[in-house]
Amino acid sequence: MAKHVFKLPDVGEGVVEGEIVKWNVKVGETVKEDEPLVELMTDKATVSIPSTVNGKVVSTTGKPGDMIPVGAELIVFEVDGAGNAEPEPEPEPEPEPEPVSTPEPVAKPPEPKPVSVSAPAPITTSGTKPLASPAVRRRAREAGVDLSQVPGTGPAGRISHDDLDSFISGGGRLAAVQSGVKMTGIEEVPVIGLRRKIAEKMSISKRSAAHFSYFEEVDVTELESLRQHLNSTKTENQPKLTYLPFIVQGLIKALRKFPQCNAIYDEEKGVVLRHEAVHVGISTQTDDGLMVPVIKHAEARDVWDTANELRRVTSAARDKTATVEELTGSTITITSLGAMGGLGATPIINHPEVSIVSIHAARDRAVVREGEIVVRKMMNLTSSFDHRIIDGYDGALLIQNLKSMLEYPATIFM
Repeated sequence: MAKHVFKLPDVGEGVVEGEIVKWNVKVGETVKEDEPLVELMTDKATVSIPSTVNGKVVSTTGKPGDMIPVGAELIVFEVDGAGNAEPEPEPEPEPEPEPVSTPEPVAKPPEPKPVSVSAPAPITTSGTKPLASPAVRRRAREAGVDLSQVPGTGPAGRISHDDLDSFISGGGRLAAVQSGVKMTGIEEVPVIGLRRKIAEKMSISKRSAAHFSYFEEVDVTELESLRQHLNSTKTENQPKLTYLPFIVQGLIKALRKFPQCNAIYDEEKGVVLRHEAVHVGISTQTDDGLMVPVIKHAEARDVWDTANELRRVTSAARDKTATVEELTGSTITITSLGAMGGLGATPIINHPEVSIVSIHAARDRAVVREGEIVVRKMMNLTSSFDHRIIDGYDGALLIQNLKSMLEYPATIFM
C-alpha cells in the first residue's frame, strides 16, 4: 500500500481558493474514483470535488468554514500500487550505548496488588444535532416533529424529506409543546458556504446601491385564460406553462424601450454596461439557500423554450448540479414568492445589476371595472432599482409597460 496526496484542483474561472461547505467522506472510509469528496464554495458557485483515485481516506485537511487554496493538500489516501507521496525518510540508527558498570542490585519495594475496576458505562450525548437540510428542519418544526426521533437513511444518517414523510405517515407526529414550558436551547449555526456568500452579496448591494422600490397590481385574468388554453392544447414534448415564461417575455420587450434597466454598473470603472442580450436571473430557493441560475439569451427564445430553460436551470440549482456558467452572468433578475404570494416586498438588487422584479401570487379579488364590482385574477408586482443609474420615472414606466402587456397578453407576441 502507498500514500496518495490529493490536492485541491484548479476549478477554473480564476478561482484561487474555496471554502469547505461539507465533507462527503470520513477518515477510514474507502472511496472510488469520481465519488464526490467535498463541497466547496468559490466566488462563483458551490462545486463538488470528485476523487481521482480508488483508495482509503487516511486524513483530511480543514473543516466546514475553512478556506483552502488551490494546490493545497486536501486528502491523503492509502492506495494500491504506487502513490504520489514522497517516501518518509528512514530514521537514522541510534548510536550504541557506551558500556557502563553494573550497579549493585537494590531490593525492590513490594508491588501493590492490582485493583479490579469495572469499565465505565459509555456516555450518551443527548444534545447531538441530527443531520438535515434547513428545508427538512422547517417542515419538522411546522409538523411538530422531533428530528432526533426520525431515522435518517442518507449519508451519515442524514434525514431526507422522504424520511420525514415516512415518520409522519407512520404515526410519529409529536404532540405540540405544552404551554407554560420554558425553552432554553440555543442552536449555533455557522454562517458558511452559500449562506455566507448571500450575506456578503446582499450587504454589498444594500451598502452601495441607492435602492428605490415601486409597487403595482396587474389584472392577469386574460393571461390566465391564455395560459390555460395553451396548457390544454400543448403537445407531449412541450412543458406546462406557469406565469413566469410570459413575464420573462413581456419584460424582454419592455426592456427594449428602457435599456438602462438591463445593465451592470461597474463602480470601479465608473461605467454602466447596457446589454443587448437579456440574461434573466431566476431567484431560486434551495436547501442550501438562495441561488440565482440564469436563462441566457432569453431574447432569442419563445415562451415554450423559455419555460424549458427555466425548468432546467432551476432544477440544476436545486440538485446542486448547476455549473458556474449557469449561475453567473445575469443582467436583470426576477424573484417570485410563488404560492406564498404576499401583498408586497422590497427586493434587494442582485449586485452588480441595477434592476429586480418581484412577482406575487395571482388571486381572485373583487375589483371595480366600468362602475361594477367584478371578480378578476389579480397579481402584485414589486420592483427595486438602483437610483444612481435609473430615475424613478423610468423604473415606473418599465413596470407600467410590463403591466400593459400582461393585461393584454397578445401584445407580448406582436
